[in-house]
Amino acid sequence: MCKVVIDTNIIISAAISDRGNPAKIMNFVSDGRIIMYYSPEILNEYAEILSRDKFKFSVDKQKAVIEKIIEIGFLIEPAASNIQLPDESDRKFYDTAAEAKACLITGNTRHFPKEAHIVTPAQFIEIHDL
Repeated sequence: MCKVVIDTNIIISAAISDRGNPAKIMNFVSDGRIIMYYSPEILNEYAEILSRDKFKFSVDKQKAVIEKIIEIGFLIEPAASNIQLPDESDRKFYDTAAEAKACLITGNTRHFPKEAHIVTPAQFIEIHDL
């Protein structure tokens, strides 16, 4: 079974549209084809970004997304790494993926080291033949 950590930009894209690779990724998590991991810090970021006015998600939509992630995902507490990252706020995703031994799916691969387990949604789908 493939394990993943999902960057916030993928969660937001899937919440905006039920089409495209981010939505496919979330559907694969929902139907159990892949296993999603998150940390408390990641969940907090999901909630904070979903609540931003620019996205215009209703409170019900925000709650539904977070509740679904809690229902289908696995909460873990990663150890902190000391790897250099361009954006320190991305550490929570990197460390959670490392702790879970999971792929990190992101639309911003440039924010992370060039490592085989850090991929875009399209790359993940292609690599795993989903």
